Amino acid sequence: MDRLRNKIRDIPDFPKPGIIFKDITPLVKDPAATRLAVHQLIHPFLGRNIDSVAGMEARGFIFGSLVAWELGIPFIPLRKPGKLPYDVQSVSYDLEYGSASLEAHIDSFEKGEKVLLIDDLLATGGTAKASCDLVESLGATVEACAFVVELDFLQGREKLEGYEVHSLLHY
Repeated sequence: MDRLRNKIRDIPDFPKPGIIFKDITPLVKDPAATRLAVHQLIHPFLGRNIDSVAGMEARGFIFGSLVAWELGIPFIPLRKPGKLPYDVQSVSYDLEYGSASLEAHIDSFEKGEKVLLIDDLLATGGTAKASCDLVESLGATVEACAFVVELDFLQGREKLEGYEVHSLLHY
């Protein structure tokens, strides 16, 4: 995991003073590191009955689509409001510094479909929990959540109580 950790860049005071942003762009710039991250994300789920992968806008699209491709299953984007052209289901949630919403097409999932939720970072857990709620409101089941980075000190995992959580790097 040191190879991946060395590809995460700290950006101080972004997006506001006092925040240290974990920048994954050096990781995705390195194809070998990206491949390693994807393989480590899917490893616990190989051989399990997962029907699709959902990823949150925007960086969850990077890893989520690669995980879906590697597993040979569909990728479902969970988008910011106003980005999807068809009928949507929406969920709103609070962030550390504001509020946000996510949407998915109402026909994104089949009833009972097992979904692997992917994002680059688990911080306070608000986006991840809202994503679980959105997936489940559309009739699917969240099989597990997987993240490249988890900021343990923000205790986001607590908001995901009852869900299996897999994170590659812990800070």
